[in-house]
Amino acid sequence: MFRRRSAKQSAEGNGAVPAVQLDAVSKVYGKGGSAVRALRGVSIAIPRGTFTAVMGPSGSGKSTLLNVAAGLDRPTDGRISIGPTELSKLNATRLTELRRDRIGFVFQAFNLLPSLSVEQNVTLPLRLAGRRADRRAVAEVLERVGLGDRRRHRPSELSGGQQQRVALARALVTEPEVLFADEPTGALDLRTGKEVLGLFREAVDNLDQTVVMVTHDPAAASYADSAVFLADGQVVGSLRDPTAEAVAERMTALTDGRP
Repeated sequence: MFRRRSAKQSAEGNGAVPAVQLDAVSKVYGKGGSAVRALRGVSIAIPRGTFTAVMGPSGSGKSTLLNVAAGLDRPTDGRISIGPTELSKLNATRLTELRRDRIGFVFQAFNLLPSLSVEQNVTLPLRLAGRRADRRAVAEVLERVGLGDRRRHRPSELSGGQQQRVALARALVTEPEVLFADEPTGALDLRTGKEVLGLFREAVDNLDQTVVMVTHDPAAASYADSAVFLADGQVVGSLRDPTAEAVAERMTALTDGRP
């Protein structure tokens, strides 16, 4: 397995500008009496080269936080930055370019095109951006996720875990500044989920990748450098170098309505 760095070590080694920063971010859906306040003044700074798990009970605002942090949705109030770039200052076209060029995404659904091979699925973001795929770089990222011998296979010829590895390779091939993952192991069995989480850990430790992962699973969160907890749209705590046991205890308290 790969050597695990602490969040403090990663932050010290990667400069002062956070990879992702949210300042007093709020998100409200709807208006008037039917309005739903999904986020309430959330402020978080995520250091470069770290693995952060975002956790909380159902309806706590986890996925909303990921969506606004990644530029998939705009906040109602507050400021969000990817590196030195403030997202509110970008128009729709520039925001699309930022997501394409500087952010990677891995979701619970693999979102692979069934008619394309593994290699073609991985290089699709590059082709859509009008960038030529470096065959050596593509081969390297496929080897990293354990699919070097499956590059010509179709998604239907792969297991669920292998398909998620394709999704991860697709996210990594563009060399993003930040990789956002939303329940990436939710559709996988325990063993396969551990393998995929190990690849996220490797990307942080060996490639200096920044990973922000929404999860409900305490075991998944234990792969992270830190865990941030939400409740009712607010940050209510965090853990450095979380263990599955400590995360489960905190989640039980939040589900029971305790701080």
